[in-house]
Amino acid sequence: MRKPKVIVLRTAGTNCDRETAFAFGAAGAETELVHINELTGRRKKLNDYSILALPGGFTYGDDVASGKILANELKFKLEEDLQKFIGDGKLIIGICNGFQILVKAGLLPNLAGDFQTIEATLTLNDSNKFEDRWVYLKNPNDKIQMTKCVWTKGINEVIRLPVAHGEGKFIPRDDRILKTLKRDGMIALEYTDEKGRKKGYPYNPNGSIEGIAGVCDRTGRIFGLMPHPERHILFHQGPEWTRTTRKNTKEGDGFTIFTNGVKFVRKHL
Repeated sequence: MRKPKVIVLRTAGTNCDRETAFAFGAAGAETELVHINELTGRRKKLNDYSILALPGGFTYGDDVASGKILANELKFKLEEDLQKFIGDGKLIIGICNGFQILVKAGLLPNLAGDFQTIEATLTLNDSNKFEDRWVYLKNPNDKIQMTKCVWTKGINEVIRLPVAHGEGKFIPRDDRILKTLKRDGMIALEYTDEKGRKKGYPYNPNGSIEGIAGVCDRTGRIFGLMPHPERHILFHQGPEWTRTTRKNTKEGDGFTIFTNGVKFVRKHL
């Protein structure tokens, strides 16, 4: 079976590209690290890939605002390519800085459907400092069978992933946007405590509204999250691996996200 092709997009300041490529490779995909200039200069074609991954880091030093400069490059230099990519049913994931990029490019949550309208933001943590810690997360839609996010299907227990960001507070533009995200099952991951209950800081490390840690678009194929699943794809990468009684001692909590993407491509594309 031919391996799905993943483009891991990078630019100045990206620093999680290799970990993200490794995670997709472990999940069974063929990955390629590609600089944004290779796409805008037409030396590479976005359409040659099935999954676009925007990894974590501090693109362009997070000048102006986190992820904003690369978001504008996508929005104004690759608009037609991105719309064709999405229209063909392909997948996009943005992790940490990648999530900020997707939101500020208008690709998430994209309720307006025009890939341009900014409907949310990710801004300074309530703690006013860089948060680097492990957090608990749950899929809020699993029990009511509303999960539309391709990437989080099958996540039916509380998981642990690390966060590392200074601007991770998710704020919808208004109450209507928030109600729509909740009603339509577009909130893909929430910050919780170890028992899956919503709590304040430090469980919610940034003060995100409703504890939102990740959202998807209406199709479920575009997904952004602040925590780093690529940093917990192996069991022993977790902070409690020597003290757990979990039966699966091979895969980390973040691995399902990558395998879900690869399986979707194999089945549908």
